[in-house]
Amino acid sequence: MWAVVPGYSPGFKKPPETLRLKRKRVRGSEATSASGVSPAAACTRRDPASSPRPFPGVRRRNPFSRLENTPRPPPSPEPPTLCPPPGRREAQEQRLPPGSEESPRHPLTEFPADWSIKTRLLFTSSEPFTWIDHLKAQEEAQGFVQHCRATSVNLPQSIQEPKLSTELRCAFQQSLVYWLHPSLPWLQMFPRIGTDRKMVGKASPWSHDAVLQQVLMSEWSISFSSLYNLLKAKLCPYFYVCTYQFTVLFRAAGLADSDVITAVISPTTRGLREAMKNEGIEFSLPFVEESRNRKRIGVESNLEMETANYPETDKSTGDGDSDDEGFSWLEEMGVQDKIKKPDAISIKLWKEKAEVQMDHKPESLALVKGTNAFTLLNFLINCKSLVASAGPQAGLPPTLLSPVAFRGATMQTLKARSVNVKKQVRSHYKDIFSLEIVGPVMPHSLHSLSMLLKAAQKGSFSAVLYTHEQTAVFNTNETAYEDLTKCGIHLKTLDQLMQSSTLGKSSIRLLELSNYAYTWKS
Repeated sequence: MWAVVPGYSPGFKKPPETLRLKRKRVRGSEATSASGVSPAAACTRRDPASSPRPFPGVRRRNPFSRLENTPRPPPSPEPPTLCPPPGRREAQEQRLPPGSEESPRHPLTEFPADWSIKTRLLFTSSEPFTWIDHLKAQEEAQGFVQHCRATSVNLPQSIQEPKLSTELRCAFQQSLVYWLHPSLPWLQMFPRIGTDRKMVGKASPWSHDAVLQQVLMSEWSISFSSLYNLLKAKLCPYFYVCTYQFTVLFRAAGLADSDVITAVISPTTRGLREAMKNEGIEFSLPFVEESRNRKRIGVESNLEMETANYPETDKSTGDGDSDDEGFSWLEEMGVQDKIKKPDAISIKLWKEKAEVQMDHKPESLALVKGTNAFTLLNFLINCKSLVASAGPQAGLPPTLLSPVAFRGATMQTLKARSVNVKKQVRSHYKDIFSLEIVGPVMPHSLHSLSMLLKAAQKGSFSAVLYTHEQTAVFNTNETAYEDLTKCGIHLKTLDQLMQSSTLGKSSIRLLELSNYAYTWKS
């Protein structure tokens, strides 16, 4: 009956053995109580992750597992306790990670530069935003003049009566201004990616008129060249080129911790990258290189460990074999004619599979630096696929966005409105004041608005930032100082944009100011 049969586990514990172990645990617990150890002390020595059991101090073992095959943890010099000594407790508290990975451990007086374009900002505060409503004609005109003359306004730390501050209201109007080309009031010129549905049915007389398309592209090329010349002369800090497929950010030398002109393109495809290579444009893929470096460091560390453990391992194998030598084992077996070998095209496609898979993803971001940025300018001007050939955006040139004026540009303003709501807090209602900003909010506008609200809202507000997702990866890292004081934006904003970005692939989604100190989440 007890003969070994197929499928029978010799590690199965019989009931007598289980009862014997149970009696042994009972004797162990009685010995513990007899030695004078209190139940509370025995409970503290128990593993905190385990649930309460009738036999304190002894962790219950599975009776159906084999003793010789059960992995056991290495013995520790002292049993774990629920209450560490005071010194160790303080050290553990110091090692606790911050509340969020992106937010700083302590609030800062400045938030990092965010090079993504925001489509909407929603500020909330316990102080009203009524000071932004009903600007006088003189205040609006003064705001436009201050923008065109690049006048920097320095406000006090706190403004007691914001509604009576003409300087604050003019500066607010100044911070809403941006420049756009082409300007077609009946069409939404930003964003351009994924907005075909919103353009369906809108008048587009150029879509089937080749002559009109040529005129539009000629004017666009002049405006594009004008912007780049301003950038090169350090009179424009940055600008965006928004096409129906990708977005390009050109930055002047000295911004984003780079001493040369840079351009970042996202998202890209293998076809676009190949076309840029054919034009002689040298570029890098920062996120791909970062991933490769991490993998290389990991592989090297693993190889070092293996070499230390197995010093006699042969290191010369596997690296020098070519594609043809990889099939030499078929000839040795005599079946090389029966098995179809992959041709050169198949091998090439297999190798390029990883490159194609990253198309339209954040990892496809391309970085162009130095003189290659000018080559990229000429490439974009002459690239026929830059403009859609069919669909609602057919024949429509890309959108140019800039913080300063340029040839052929149209002055536009972000739309702002304040809303007052009541929020129920326990048994009463609390007034919540909000400010909504809609439009292409560029980095300088976000920083300028935050400086104004810091003074007007007594150093306390929170903001939800809605990002144009295709530009969220522009916060890539790249150090010489460049003089950009004449580029047309506030000096404090310029100082922020000159810092190296720390956001990586993400962008700021939530910004909070409390007691004049910032925290954020991305």
